[in-house]
Amino acid sequence: MPRGDKSKYTGKQERKADHIAEGYEKHGLSEKEAERRAWATVNKDDGGGKKEGGSGRGKSTSHPAAHRGGAIGGKAAAARPAAARSAAAKKAAATRKRNAEHHAH
Repeated sequence: MPRGDKSKYTGKQERKADHIAEGYEKHGLSEKEAERRAWATVNKDDGGGKKEGGSGRGKSTSHPAAHRGGAIGGKAAAARPAAARSAAAKKAAATRKRNAEHHAH
């Protein structure tokens, strides 16, 4: 099987890669780079391509990489003093309120 052949992946894995790539593109990465990283993440998550059936294949596709989301997110906020955090929270609340008025039909 040539490298880069995606036929050994399950539909679930392909959806997963699509969603991951979408996230990377939102971060401003090129489509190609997003795709490359997305499949790398799926491989890291699931240990390579899996097709259902066969002997002991079709293993669970859990999301170990996804578990790091919260761990990374909180670091910057935790380093800032409480006053800065509450100011940011107030600002966010004001923005949400403003947007809610904006989008009310």
